[in-house]
Amino acid sequence: MIAQPPISPDESHSMRHRRRIATVSVIPTLLTLGNLICGFAAIHYASKPIGPSNVMGWSTLTIAGALVFLGMLFDGLDGFAARLTRSASEFGAQLDSMADMVTFGVAPAFMVLRLVSYYYGGSEHYTGILGPDADNAYGKIMWGVAAFYICCTALRLARFNVEIASTDEADHRFFRGLPSPGAAGAIASLTLLHQHLMVIQFHEIPPDGFEKTSALLLPLATMMVSAAMISRLPYAHIVNRYMRGRQSFAFVAWMMLPIAFAIWWFQVALAVCFCAYAVSGPISRLFRGSKNHSLLSQQSGEIATKSTKIKIDPSRRPTIRS
Repeated sequence: MIAQPPISPDESHSMRHRRRIATVSVIPTLLTLGNLICGFAAIHYASKPIGPSNVMGWSTLTIAGALVFLGMLFDGLDGFAARLTRSASEFGAQLDSMADMVTFGVAPAFMVLRLVSYYYGGSEHYTGILGPDADNAYGKIMWGVAAFYICCTALRLARFNVEIASTDEADHRFFRGLPSPGAAGAIASLTLLHQHLMVIQFHEIPPDGFEKTSALLLPLATMMVSAAMISRLPYAHIVNRYMRGRQSFAFVAWMMLPIAFAIWWFQVALAVCFCAYAVSGPISRLFRGSKNHSLLSQQSGEIATKSTKIKIDPSRRPTIRS
């Protein structure tokens, strides 16, 4: 029998003060795990060659994109359930980030690689996935784009956990940087739109150049949302800022417009909404910067106007004696 080395005083002190989780909240934890399973299933379908599946005849990439949005639903419900049951905890926050990393980080990156590999893999319809061992520079670059997106997702989630420690609604009205569900939604919605146009609109006979051009635009969008995630651009929390509480009648009427639009053109409306949210951060920063610049110019003009109106008392003027 091998003798165990003695435990040092520092190790003994660390073991005594190590926290042990006795219980966890059932409903929020199950919802978070549902998000994780959706991400794992999305990776499974995204890794398959593009083609019809046994699920309602959808393409494999369509199923992967739908699973990302289903995971997004679970991600919203677990936080709502935790606040409703007053069971928000550090364990739940860490588990939520791990699930988000899979569903909103790895799965969208796989979807991008699968779509681009299918049209740019070196043959007419490449069945593999491009990687760092590809025989062309474009394949290596595409793998790097997907890896960059995953790294930005991990950095975004870690920064959020460190900077936002409170669960109060007031601390969650704005995000610093594009949230990972928003980035994944932009990629998944564009993928769904691509597959919808290919299968339903064009009946697998697209116009010349559509396949490769559209597949090339998706990596560019992936780079843009990756940079937006690690930026400090302001992004509104849609639910906390616009859906909670009371709003004006005109606001509710305007909200019906995208809903009515989605009834007839669901894939188009989904892509437009998520892409609009992704670019709302830069637009908001530019608008705020121009507003501050105009306000500063106005204040400088007022100061200059006031300075010209200052009159000097003639009796107090210095006299020059010869």
